[in-house]
Amino acid sequence: MFKRKSTDEGIALLPAHILVWTYAALLGIPIYFVFVSAFKDNIAIFDTPLALPTSLSFDNFVQAWNTVKLGRGLINSLIVTTMSEFVTLALALPAAYGIARSKGKIGAVVERIFALGFLIPAFAALVPTLLLSIKLNMYHTLPFFSLFLSATTLPISVILLAQFMRTIPHELEESAMLDGATRWQTLRYIYLPLTRAGIALVVILNFLTYWNEYLFSLVLLGYQTSTRTVQVALPVLVTNNTQYGVLLAGTLVSLIPVYIVYIFFHRKIEGALLAGSIKV
Repeated sequence: MFKRKSTDEGIALLPAHILVWTYAALLGIPIYFVFVSAFKDNIAIFDTPLALPTSLSFDNFVQAWNTVKLGRGLINSLIVTTMSEFVTLALALPAAYGIARSKGKIGAVVERIFALGFLIPAFAALVPTLLLSIKLNMYHTLPFFSLFLSATTLPISVILLAQFMRTIPHELEESAMLDGATRWQTLRYIYLPLTRAGIALVVILNFLTYWNEYLFSLVLLGYQTSTRTVQVALPVLVTNNTQYGVLLAGTLVSLIPVYIVYIFFHRKIEGALLAGSIKV
């Protein structure tokens, strides 16, 4: 009886398994193509696109690295991402704490104001941001671009963190206040440790946004080697006689930090999403 029940459940779940593996294949095949093509020349890429490379020569990686100064682009992207993450958390955590613990209408109004940030199209902010950077004499500078990126992700960061902080019992805060803790101490020693899942989720989502940004990087930082990010440097490899193996080698290098972050933090991502789905 139990075996038949198990078999029936397996048959019922078969469509779900098919969809999951189909989706995994759709994601995995392009990644596999990028990886194997990074070691090939144009002839091999077009003749046998999915075949394994005949040799593991790193000439394409060296050429991509030297042609567009990929190392400088990676450093710039790392600087921008780190600065943006720091500024976003420094502003979002206190704001989320204030909204989460506000009992009046003011907190709800402030939260709705942050939510209005979702309604502003990115293209609508492009020209005003460009003019502002020129007016402040910060055009083509990494600090201004980092501040801009932080501003774009601040609304979603505040709202997500506020939802996580609302799950913390008021009694913990009241006990800390009775013991003489200030608001900042309460935030630091109670709320931050108990909202690590939410903080991890915000950091990872923002990391992907900052690292993969292209349009505003191109406009606000330009093509100069000293300021351009890795996402702006890669299209320079596209010419009238593009070596696609070199281009894909550079693309693979730019993806390495993303995969490193995912490998080390994928459990935190899953835990944060699960915690958010249960608590919010």
